[in-house]
Amino acid sequence: MSIRSRIAQFLMPKTDKRAVKLSFDAASHGVDSARHWSAADYLSADSEANESVRRTLRIRSRYEVANNSYAKGIVLTLANDTIGTGPRLQCLSDDDAVNSKVEGDFCAWAQTVDLAGKLRLVRMARCQDGEAFILLAQNPKLRDPNVKLDLQIIEADCVTNQVVDLDPYDVDGIHYDKYGNPESYRVLRYHPGGDDIATDFNKADVIPAENMIHYYRKDRPGLHRGIPEITPALPLFAQLRRFTLAVLAAAESAADFAGIIYTDSPAGGESEDLAALDPIKLERNMLLTMPGGWKMGQLDSKQPCSTYGEFKGQILNEIARCLNIPFNIAAGNSSGYNYASGRLDHQTYYKSIRVEQANIVTVILNRVFDAWYREYSLSNGLPSEPPFRAWFWDGFEHVDPSKEANATVLRLQNHVTTYAIEFAKQGLDWEDEFDQIKKEKDRMEELGITPEDVQARFKNKLEEEDE
Repeated sequence: MSIRSRIAQFLMPKTDKRAVKLSFDAASHGVDSARHWSAADYLSADSEANESVRRTLRIRSRYEVANNSYAKGIVLTLANDTIGTGPRLQCLSDDDAVNSKVEGDFCAWAQTVDLAGKLRLVRMARCQDGEAFILLAQNPKLRDPNVKLDLQIIEADCVTNQVVDLDPYDVDGIHYDKYGNPESYRVLRYHPGGDDIATDFNKADVIPAENMIHYYRKDRPGLHRGIPEITPALPLFAQLRRFTLAVLAAAESAADFAGIIYTDSPAGGESEDLAALDPIKLERNMLLTMPGGWKMGQLDSKQPCSTYGEFKGQILNEIARCLNIPFNIAAGNSSGYNYASGRLDHQTYYKSIRVEQANIVTVILNRVFDAWYREYSLSNGLPSEPPFRAWFWDGFEHVDPSKEANATVLRLQNHVTTYAIEFAKQGLDWEDEFDQIKKEKDRMEELGITPEDVQARFKNKLEEEDE
């Protein structure tokens, strides 16, 4: 054998029986596999979620949320549980007086612009639209003496090119630099779905990236626009509604007939002749004589079947899974839960909420506070560098408050936790709570009231309410 032949034999891939044993069933090309994965593609993240696909998903998602009670409840619950009554700021500079003033003024501004309500709105938009845009704009009519910064929520439909993207750094209305940083956003002045035919829907403004916040979930590397979070559940929502309507239609069809007349005799038998579908008027509390050879019976609809509730529960459970929501929260029904299973499901749900809150702090709140502080510091003579801060959210109510309170006391006694951590779980600032506790103690000593007196008052109040 020549040297060239030996080299070719060495480089030639060798067949090994172990390769057959190590193959993946999911990568096979059988008839069933090819049919099951016929819609799978090899597109990039942005190509897979192109403008046409995202518009279709948004339309269907909005329709389902608007017409499906479960979908609407899930989206609202997710937004309410994530945002609650809104985040609360804690400044951590060395000057307590400055911290207190900044926190108070920011809280007043947040109430003026309805920060909590707008955060709930963008959380709902990300769930049903896939993304939301927040424009940091000036509002001269804002009723705040220090800051005129306002948050304008923009729907995903309004950020678009409306033409095929020829620039590789443009992704449907967002222009990026070569490092992947957004530089500008093309925002339509009017919604493309508006009903005013005289409006020029092509008019758009180019907004610098420093004035825009893009809130979406990146499910793939390289994805620059978001898709609705309930996308995997959209077919299931449709199945749920169709099944309910089908069961209702079957029950109504059966209820439309008070009875049916039938005969066991063969065609041309000894039964008397009756016209097909001939109605017979029935009177209440009256005996009825049937024609010879004919019988009367009621139509049995078989609906709803015994598995009706179980089927809806399984579909709803599958729907809620893509949003990390437990079944009892999605269904609004905990009748089948015990204490242990309810708490276990809620632990996973609360963890996903905390993850989302951390994302909101990073993507939205820190940028909003920096923009607010730049304007606020100019009018109050403060350093231009914003102070380090922390954010508090509403705490979660425990399934068994008594057990949780005893566990908290035990952890504090064993020094495995701190007051700051335990108060933060409830969305409270430990320093503010300590100040409030001292005020209450001083006031009680001044009035000659003991803690036992206050406890007795609460106990009597609860007994009066029970009666």
